[in-house]
Amino acid sequence: MRLLLLALLLISTAWAEDPLVERGYAHFYNLDYDEAIADFKAAIAAHPSDPELHNHLAEAIVFQEMYRDGALESELVSGTNSFLRRPKLNPSPQTEQWFLNEVTKAMSLAQARIDKNPKDTAALYSLGISYGLRSNYYWVVKKAWRDSLKDATAARRLHARVEALEPANVDARLVEGLHDYLVGCLPWTWRMLGFLVGIHGDKELGIRIVQDVAAHGSDNKIDAEIFLGALYRRENQTRRAVPIIEDLIRRFPRNYLLRLELSQMYSMAGDKTNALAAVAKVVELKNQHAPGYDRVPWERIYYQQGTIEFWYGELDHALGHLQQAAAAPEMDLNTGVYTYLRIGQIYDLQQRRAQALEAYRKAIAYAPEADGAQEARKYLETPYRRRTG
Repeated sequence: MRLLLLALLLISTAWAEDPLVERGYAHFYNLDYDEAIADFKAAIAAHPSDPELHNHLAEAIVFQEMYRDGALESELVSGTNSFLRRPKLNPSPQTEQWFLNEVTKAMSLAQARIDKNPKDTAALYSLGISYGLRSNYYWVVKKAWRDSLKDATAARRLHARVEALEPANVDARLVEGLHDYLVGCLPWTWRMLGFLVGIHGDKELGIRIVQDVAAHGSDNKIDAEIFLGALYRRENQTRRAVPIIEDLIRRFPRNYLLRLELSQMYSMAGDKTNALAAVAKVVELKNQHAPGYDRVPWERIYYQQGTIEFWYGELDHALGHLQQAAAAPEMDLNTGVYTYLRIGQIYDLQQRRAQALEAYRKAIAYAPEADGAQEARKYLETPYRRRTG
């Protein structure tokens, strides 16, 4: 879903034991990244030798960067693996160095504890988190596939060690489940990279593991629920995802991405009424200046409305909303490319070929390597037509 659903993500643990960290993650899940970073820095100041706290801060740093780039979307793990073709993110050198410094510090502190006690499961788990965060960074930000999979393997190995020492530790299995599912979804040529580092991939097994962590986990329960919603969406089981998203909205009411995701879930499930109602709720909260909703870009709302109307054949309404989105001074890459793609498709359906071609060219120019741009290229030669039957 449109929330932190990235390929090899690992979330830190034991955060409910520290009030500062607990508050930090409440901010984190509500997209309040500045506040989350401030809380994690304060926790580090109080306990500088705790590796988990440095992991928390590193995670918030990279997620803030992805949020700014419009990269917190479930499309990264859905559809035809469009995350493989997204452009690299471009954090500032200072942000990149800050993130890597925090990860390195966490690794050093955890390894020092492991050197003293090889069975220190908290340190083993923390070191696995650090490798997972760096793997995620290499994968999503740098597009360094081999480096990412190398770190992912190290994370998996460390958490397998935790599971062996503590068989009842359900949380430690989240890494295994995500890797199994995500590598199992990759095209064969990409799966070979997983095989090279010992991750063979099994979608069904991966889902079962994530389900188990979501049901019985402690530290990783919320993260497992978030991932499970995304996996259900990818597997076309959106009705199963709806109650998960609704529960997350209750817990993190300032996170507008969850409500946009809910509208998408309803739309995919064939429920236009509730899909548009979910978007209308975002509009209502934005107009009321509800906490967290002033930051919702209007173009994201218009795009969401237009996309739902497009799929349900309300072409005039869809075109109006998509044109409102396109009028924004700037759209994130995902919103921009699909806005112009949908406008082009509508024009084709309305027999307005010249305007359709212009829209397709804009989609391609907006993000040339994105899935939407690749789809737009097809329609430069052959007009878009609805599938029938």
